[in-house]
Amino acid sequence: MTLLQENHEVGHTFSQIVVEDLSRTEIVMYAGASGDFNPLHHDEPFVRSAGYPGVFAHGMLVMGFTGKLLTDTVGDGNLLRFGGRFTNQVWPGDTLTAEAEITEVREEDGVQVADLTVTTKNQKGEVVFSGQASARVAGA
Repeated sequence: MTLLQENHEVGHTFSQIVVEDLSRTEIVMYAGASGDFNPLHHDEPFVRSAGYPGVFAHGMLVMGFTGKLLTDTVGDGNLLRFGGRFTNQVWPGDTLTAEAEITEVREEDGVQVADLTVTTKNQKGEVVFSGQASARVAGA
C-alpha cells in the first residue's frame, strides 16, 4: 500500500526532507552521472568571475531530489507525469524539503489519478523548485 493510496483526498499533503547538508561531492557526482560539466557547478574561480558567490547544484539534481518524495509517496511505477521549474539556486550545505499537495483526484482511462502540486524549499523556506505531477492511485 502506498502513502497516496492511504490518503488521496484533495488537500492532503506529503512532506519529506529529500537532502540534508548537500555536499559538493554530491554535486560533482551528479555531474559525472549526467554528463553535465557546466563550470557553474564545479569551477569555483569561474563561478566567482560570473558573479556568483560559489558553485551551485544542477537544476535537474534538485528535480531528482524532489522526485524522491513523489516516488516514495506514489509507489514504484505509478508516477505518470512530473515537471516544473527551478526558482532559486541550491548551494552546498542546503537542506531541501519537498512537499506535494493533492489538487485533484480524477478518472483517466479507467484509472483513478491524483494531480499534485510540488514545492521544494531550502532550510530558509525559499522555494527552489515548483511543479506538478500526476500519479495512479494504486489499488484504490
